[in-house]
Amino acid sequence: MSLINGLPAHVLLVHFVVVLIPLTALALVAAAVWPRAANRLGVLLPSLALVALASVPLATNAGEWLERHVDDDPLVRKHTELGDGLLPWALGLFVLAVLVWWGARELRRTESAAGGSSRWSALPVRIVLGLLSAVIAVGAVVDVYRIGDSGAKAAWHDSFSKTAHAEHDGDGS
Repeated sequence: MSLINGLPAHVLLVHFVVVLIPLTALALVAAAVWPRAANRLGVLLPSLALVALASVPLATNAGEWLERHVDDDPLVRKHTELGDGLLPWALGLFVLAVLVWWGARELRRTESAAGGSSRWSALPVRIVLGLLSAVIAVGAVVDVYRIGDSGAKAAWHDSFSKTAHAEHDGDGS
């Protein structure tokens, strides 16, 4: 995908990544540490993580197309290199989202079969999943921030004046 309505697809598709990765990270951590959140989210959690995961290569491929259609620039190259590192984080979010969803589903099933309360506590598993989820979530969100920051610098450096033009100085005229 290269253009959408005359605009480079990357500048539109990147918004899915910027919204879905942090949203998935937040939902994953909430579900991993709070069983009620996992129950309420249900299959929405791995579904959201799957859409977030799919959005990353779409934005990356569109970004690589855009990179070939702009002047060679070290800021663009840095942005591209950083962007290539997001897929493993998104994959980690997806895998953990599936595990947390499946674990919550199995715990509900076990508790139902035991008459409302399970003799076996899943606390050690929940602790490990919670810690892993927090690490992957923070890593993914920090990476999205770093990639977005480098992309903004690449797009906007030398594209604006630090001082306002006289006819647009904000006095309403």
